[in-house]
Amino acid sequence: MVITISRQYGAGGSEVARRVAEVLGWQVVDNELVEQVAVRAGVTPEEIAEREERAPSFIERLTRTLAAASPELFPPPGGTVADIDEANLVQITQSVVAEMARRGKVVLVGRAAPAVLGQQEDALHVKLVAPRTFRTHAVCERFGIEPDEASRQMDEMDGKRARYHREYYHRDWADPVNYHMTLNSGLLGLAGVTDVIVARARSLGW
Repeated sequence: MVITISRQYGAGGSEVARRVAEVLGWQVVDNELVEQVAVRAGVTPEEIAEREERAPSFIERLTRTLAAASPELFPPPGGTVADIDEANLVQITQSVVAEMARRGKVVLVGRAAPAVLGQQEDALHVKLVAPRTFRTHAVCERFGIEPDEASRQMDEMDGKRARYHREYYHRDWADPVNYHMTLNSGLLGLAGVTDVIVARARSLGW
């Protein structure tokens, strides 16, 4: 049993995932995945984040968030970094996502999980969207930036996510057919979106 949360930048995916996992008593996997990918790639989570241009899927949660929450995860400077390209990182991520899903009772955020787990029957794939004004406000509030910069970040991040799905999975990231549910967090609110996801999970006997 696994729920995947895909999201437009600023639509509240990580927060919704946390709420859903809390209600169901499941594990939420977000920053943890970055850490495991980094270990397998032979790099630090910090180095993974620095590769934003080549591997956007790994830094959808900014590194400073991870570092602030778990500074002990970052080893002291001076370690060596493996020479690994995005294609290899994609393969590593796929294996980690599959392992997480096999644990069961997990909520996975991002990392193209719906594509990786497309053949898994006991999975619920959710895409969160929201009006641009809602997302702009959310990004401004979260990072303390101006609307123009928030808008730029939104376009950049969503563009990278779309490119990642298209290049490695030949999927249209925005196509609702690739998800069981597409929910508007701007209209439903984060609590409302959480309620819909939890209700569907419980209707499936989860």
